[in-house]
Amino acid sequence: MKIALRADSVVKRYKNHQALTNVSLEIPEQSIYGLLGPNGAGKTSLIRIINQITGPDSGAIYINGESLKPSHIGTIGYLPEERGLYKKMKVGEQIVYLAQLKGLSKADAKAKGKKWCEKLEISHLWNRKVEELSKGMAQKIQFISTVVHNPKLLILDEPFSGFDPINTNLIKEQILELKNEGATIMLATHNMGTVEDICESIALINNSKKVLDGSVKQIQKDFSESKYEVSFKGNVMGFANVMWGGFEVLDKFSEDRENHTFNIKLLNGITLNSFLKEILPVCEIKSVREVVPTMSEVFIATVNKEKEAENE
Repeated sequence: MKIALRADSVVKRYKNHQALTNVSLEIPEQSIYGLLGPNGAGKTSLIRIINQITGPDSGAIYINGESLKPSHIGTIGYLPEERGLYKKMKVGEQIVYLAQLKGLSKADAKAKGKKWCEKLEISHLWNRKVEELSKGMAQKIQFISTVVHNPKLLILDEPFSGFDPINTNLIKEQILELKNEGATIMLATHNMGTVEDICESIALINNSKKVLDGSVKQIQKDFSESKYEVSFKGNVMGFANVMWGGFEVLDKFSEDRENHTFNIKLLNGITLNSFLKEILPVCEIKSVREVVPTMSEVFIATVNKEKEAENE
C-alpha cells in the first residue's frame, strides 16, 4: 500500500494555544480519508500546514515519500471551509484565472473549466458574475476551481456545505469519480453520514491530539456492543424467560400478538450463537441483524470519553 500523505509527529503552537500535539497519520494513495474533530480540535491547523500556509513547530509532512516542499503546491487542490471568490469576476474568468495560478495554460484552463461546468450542470453560468449566483452555485464554482488542474491530492474542508441533497449527491459522485481516476482525498467534515458513505478510513482529532484512527468498518466493529435487532414469531414471555439475565431489551415493536421485533444487547459474554441456540426452541426467528454504531455515535462516544479522562 503506497502512502500519498504522511504526517509525522506534527506539533503546532500559537501564542496561547496548543493546536497540534504529536499528530501522526497516513493516508493511502487513491483513497478517501476523513479528518474529523470538534470545532477548534486542530483540523484546520493541520490542513494549513499541509498547504504550506503555515509551518509546524516540529514534526514533518511527507507527500509520496518526499518531505513537503514548495513544488508540491501544484499537486494539491484545496477547498477551504471559508470560501473566497472574486464576486465581480465572471464565472469563466474566475475559473480560468485560478487554474492558471495552478500552472495550466489559458487554453487548457478554459477547456477543462467548461468540461467541469458541464459535469456540474452550470454551463449556462459561464458569463455570469459570481455576485449574481446563489450560494449553492457559487459553491460549485469553488469546487471546480479546486479540481480543475487535476490535483493528485485533494483537501476538501466541508465540501457539502450550502448544498441541497440533490447537489450534495452530485458533488459526492464527482469526488468518488476523482478517487477512481487516481486522486487521494482528505475530507474534513462534520457530516458523519458522508463519512460512512464515502470514507474508507478516518482520523479523529480532539484537543490537538489524534485520539482515534483506522478503517471506518473496523472502527464501527470495535465500537459495537453486541447489539442486535431480532424479529421473531412466538410468545414474548417465552422469548424473555429463556434468556432472563442474558440480554437487555433496548427497544421493542409488535406487529400483532405473535410477530415482534426487539432491539437487544447481549450481556455477560453471551455470544449470538448461544443466544440463538437457546431461543430457537421457543420461537421462530425471522431475522437477526447486528446493530452497528453510526460514525456519529462513535464520534460522540470518543469525544465524551476524552472529556471524562480530562476531568478525572
